[in-house]
Amino acid sequence: MHTQQMIATHPHVRGDVNPSLIRCIEACFACAQSCVACVDACLAEPMVADLRQCIRLNQDCADLCDATGRLTSRRTGSNERILKQTIELCAEICGECAAECARHAQQHEHCRICADACRACESACRAAAGTITPQSH
Repeated sequence: MHTQQMIATHPHVRGDVNPSLIRCIEACFACAQSCVACVDACLAEPMVADLRQCIRLNQDCADLCDATGRLTSRRTGSNERILKQTIELCAEICGECAAECARHAQQHEHCRICADACRACESACRAAAGTITPQSH
């Protein structure tokens, strides 16, 4: 990904990138992709009804990870308080999705891979959230 290169060139950043935020952005997009692929694989499984909650959490996680990656990539006039809350919420859904996918990991390799991606994203989001200190207005 070109995340660091792109953000480093932003006029408001002026090369001073936050490595934790870069890892968060990349983990969010990777997790979203894993969740979308896991949903598709779950829908192809013969016992799809047993995977309903997994599918639902994967869809929610993919949507929130995508939104978080996109919001976090925007540096112009960002609201640090909202950004921090969004990243924290993303970490929370990733944790829930990882736990649900892990329940199916023995039977479905796609769920194991997705759980790993969700855990990585959860960790990256928690680290990034810790680097954001909203300014009081």
